Amino acid sequence: MVTVLGSTGSIGVSTLDVIARHPDRFGVFALAANSSVAALLAQCLAFQPRYAVMMDEAAAETLRARLPADCGTRVLQGASGLSQVVTAAEVDTVMAAIVGAAGLPSALAAAEAGKTVLLANKESLVMGGHLLMQAVRSSGARLLPIDSEHNAIFQCMPVDPGSSVPSLAGVSKVLLTASGGPFRQWSHARMEAATPDQACAHPNWSMGRKISVDSASLMNKGLELIEACWIFDLAQDQIEVVVHPQSIIHSMVQYLDGSVLAQMGNPDMRTPIAYGLGWPERLVSGVAPLDLIATARLDFEAPDEGRFPCLRLAREAAAAGGTAMAICNAANEVAVSAFLDERIRFTSIPRVIEQTLELMPVLEPSSLAVVESADAEARLIAAQQVATLACSVRKTGLA
Repeated sequence: MVTVLGSTGSIGVSTLDVIARHPDRFGVFALAANSSVAALLAQCLAFQPRYAVMMDEAAAETLRARLPADCGTRVLQGASGLSQVVTAAEVDTVMAAIVGAAGLPSALAAAEAGKTVLLANKESLVMGGHLLMQAVRSSGARLLPIDSEHNAIFQCMPVDPGSSVPSLAGVSKVLLTASGGPFRQWSHARMEAATPDQACAHPNWSMGRKISVDSASLMNKGLELIEACWIFDLAQDQIEVVVHPQSIIHSMVQYLDGSVLAQMGNPDMRTPIAYGLGWPERLVSGVAPLDLIATARLDFEAPDEGRFPCLRLAREAAAAGGTAMAICNAANEVAVSAFLDERIRFTSIPRVIEQTLELMPVLEPSSLAVVESADAEARLIAAQQVATLACSVRKTGLA
């Protein structure tokens, strides 16, 4: 049985698409969303889960009222509901696809309960990598990466089927690919005037607005670099970010003998999702096979950290260790939200992050409470930076 957290988002929808192709193999135990009542209602009617969880209390009441009496789905609400549906004895697999810092507690609970965790929420590892990986080791849980890049690395490494732990034997470097996003060839001056819709117009992937902005700023790649360090037990200098505009090669692993293994495929998240659901078997995903002749060419270039400083900031946070990564992530979430609300410019996002990192102490992330406290304080400081920049926009038209 599978619990899908973030079921109404793009990853959740793709997960249910794959599950629907294998009704004899998977059943849906629970679906969870924030406040999208209509979308979750349709999913409940289609998949008949035992539970539906909504984080928003009013939305939960609305869903209860709209579900048919004979549906059989019980509606739960809030963090306690999430904990219940990821730790239930009937659940084998949890798709952790809640966006942002909000996804950490439920992903951690699933790991502590010894479940197979399909991790599509990179912020969980960025914020609490030490805690999450410790829980995986202690409970015997399996953590399978769903981000296309980390899933590609996982596919290119030898893995123990019993533990799902990848081996670094013979590995010299991981090449983490980045599309470069919609602003790959834009100047800094042009990016200053970028609109949210332009930032969300990803050339290859269909994603939510927050992750689309992260892709445009290359912060997404910075967060993925941190995630890769935790999942594969890598040092930063073992990971090289490579811009690959076509998004056909999803990442590569370089070995000591000179070999480089690459995982390739059309840019469709159902491929890594199907790999995670079926692992170590491979399942039909619904993704069209890659046509190499039509693809014609594959390009690669180095990232420009001058125009895209978010990648540098994420590297620096990883090097600082402790709660620096949680601070970086929290400040980024606040800044991206402000940009999407058109309160600050796109180029102000790294300014908010850098100023927040400078103002916050770095602590040892010894518990979830410590991490959540750092996250909350960083959000307050980042909001103050946003308010100052927003005031500057109103006064001068620049931020």
